[in-house]
Amino acid sequence: MFPLKDDIPLRRTPFITIACIAANIAVFAWQLFGAGSMHRAVYLLGVIPAHLLASVDPGAVPSGAFVATFATVFTSMFAHGSLLHLGGNMLFLWIFGNNVEDAMGRGRFIGFYLLCGVAAVFAQILAAPGSEIPMVGASGAIAGVLGAYLLLFPHARVLTLVPIFIFIRLIWIPAIFFLGIWFLFQLLGGLGSPSETGGVAFWAHVGGFVAGLLLVKPFAGVIWRTGRRAAWSRLH
Repeated sequence: MFPLKDDIPLRRTPFITIACIAANIAVFAWQLFGAGSMHRAVYLLGVIPAHLLASVDPGAVPSGAFVATFATVFTSMFAHGSLLHLGGNMLFLWIFGNNVEDAMGRGRFIGFYLLCGVAAVFAQILAAPGSEIPMVGASGAIAGVLGAYLLLFPHARVLTLVPIFIFIRLIWIPAIFFLGIWFLFQLLGGLGSPSETGGVAFWAHVGGFVAGLLLVKPFAGVIWRTGRRAAWSRLH
């Protein structure tokens, strides 16, 4: 399933969502044209679970190396492995992130987004602590946005491109079903594929999504306290 848009109107311009998208595009441009090679860029910016865990021991690495290694927890959220990887993530961020930002407010949204990204990174590290494959992508943080969207706007509808054999259909799907199916696929993917061999970081998606579910209440503030139904009505 491929989302195209939702049916919730915005009350204000989502500047933080736009800025996050611009930052991801800028970093990817540097990966292509300024880093020397994509391979080098991914290893510079990506989180390598085994290296990060080794750096936790103060005697194992110099303090400067520890800071640089820990910084990849954040730099990895803005790096991508391919143009398709970037494009898919930014589409999800735009469709679901702008409304979550609208509900939370700009300051809270950026804190929420980064915390979900950190949770996603450590979920993947727990799943594959010995991996030496760098992990990059905004999808863990975006998964947190999806979790928040699910609780804030369960009755929203998502226009979705659905391939059915050789045909393609455009269908409005309730957000609760779209996001529920998405999460189920991530969970099954994590359970069914080895975590140490690279590929899709399914457990990062699961961890980010769960973090979004848990963090939406404190970060959504008054929007949450007025009730999800009231929030839905007000945003319409």
